[in-house]
Amino acid sequence: MKLISCTSNQPLAEAISAYLGIPLTEANVKRFADQEIFLEVLDNVRGEDVFVIQPTSYPANDHLMELLIMIDALKRGSARRITAVIPYFGYARQDRKTTARSPISAKLVANLITTAGADRVLTMDLHAGQIQGFFDIPVDNLFAGTPVFVPYIQKACKVDNLTIVSPDVGGVVRARAFAKRLDDAGLAIIDKRRERAGISEVMHVIGEVAGRDCILIDDMVDSAGTICNAAAALMEHGAASVRAVASHGVFSGSAVERIEKSPMVEMLVTDSIRASDKIKSCAKIKFLSVAPLFGEAILRISEERSVSSLFDTVPASA
Repeated sequence: MKLISCTSNQPLAEAISAYLGIPLTEANVKRFADQEIFLEVLDNVRGEDVFVIQPTSYPANDHLMELLIMIDALKRGSARRITAVIPYFGYARQDRKTTARSPISAKLVANLITTAGADRVLTMDLHAGQIQGFFDIPVDNLFAGTPVFVPYIQKACKVDNLTIVSPDVGGVVRARAFAKRLDDAGLAIIDKRRERAGISEVMHVIGEVAGRDCILIDDMVDSAGTICNAAAALMEHGAASVRAVASHGVFSGSAVERIEKSPMVEMLVTDSIRASDKIKSCAKIKFLSVAPLFGEAILRISEERSVSSLFDTVPASA
């Protein structure tokens, strides 16, 4: 087995490497004057089982292109099997046609990865589960909830006073699954409605939150507008405290400022996306590592063992 990293999230790749006790395969990634990407794998990969670690986060196009070129280089280097390890799968929100002539970009990205020569994909908490079906190669979609977030919440909160909250109707299934992992904690939903054009959205809280420690659950936080508005609505309805949990911290635009001003106690995210210094400096944002989760999954894939069974055994990193 060989591990190789592109440039999107080198710290996570190094953490996975340390967890497995396997050094990263050396590669030279550079750009020409016109910003074309050039890379070269510096170690022999002939006949090897290679795992390429590359979240396709911002800038998504550059990081996606790096991944495709790396897969092509490994294929031409006669690697036996290539697994694209994509902790954060960019373009996942474009999973269906929303207007008459709009693309399904997530399907296009799946086709590109497959055509480049990947034999399988390992990712985490896809925005839409059906994206797994966009690939014609095996896809393992990991979940950060049980091995990463649940142990932290059990230590930080009183489990018997918890209410898990979905920030919108579409996330109810995710919130319900999370609640079951926390001894069947309470469940609430934020229903956003705009009464008419020009009138701001009204947040209706469905469920009992007064006096409860509320935890908002989502797969990603981008601009943080929805999650911060939901936190404010919960506090207005008498919640004792509000935390937020999201697998992927995109944090674009003024997200950090919104989180700092929000009534949330803390915002929990994984290190699936490399954080800037500005994001790291926010006292309310806490990062939990998914290196043990991906390390275990990579090991099991390499040894042809079950991946789904690891969710009850993988150690969490606080």
